[in-house]
Amino acid sequence: MPITTVKTPVGTLGVVEESGAITRLLWDAEPEGEVTELLIEAARQLSAYFDDALTDFDLPLNVHGSDLQRKVCAAMSAIPFGETRTYGDIATELGVPAQAIGGACGGNPIPIIIPCHRVLGASSLGGFSGAGGVEMKVALLKHEGAASLLI
Repeated sequence: MPITTVKTPVGTLGVVEESGAITRLLWDAEPEGEVTELLIEAARQLSAYFDDALTDFDLPLNVHGSDLQRKVCAAMSAIPFGETRTYGDIATELGVPAQAIGGACGGNPIPIIIPCHRVLGASSLGGFSGAGGVEMKVALLKHEGAASLLI
């Protein structure tokens, strides 16, 4: 599986492509295999996101996992840049318990591109599926101008 890397303010990110779709985002990855047009575009979009020139990713994604995992990832992808939702909001939307949403968010294989950092607990920040945990989540929310929600 080809992997390309891009240096960002939150570290070197690795983007993984399988069968013409992005399937994972990794921290501190090494490039591997042939760099495809899709990987070049994914790296370009990630750079543009961190340069404040892109707010919506437009990439083919393939989320491996259960139907619930894919539904939660679709719900997270629908949260606009700079906005947040709670686990409870998504649970209500999908008709499942909030704990199930937390588990699916934690299993997000493509953080940042699928913005699990935009999902918060009712009375806490919740977790983050990528490297760096809650501190990374805070950094991404600050980047998006959603830091006022944290005060």
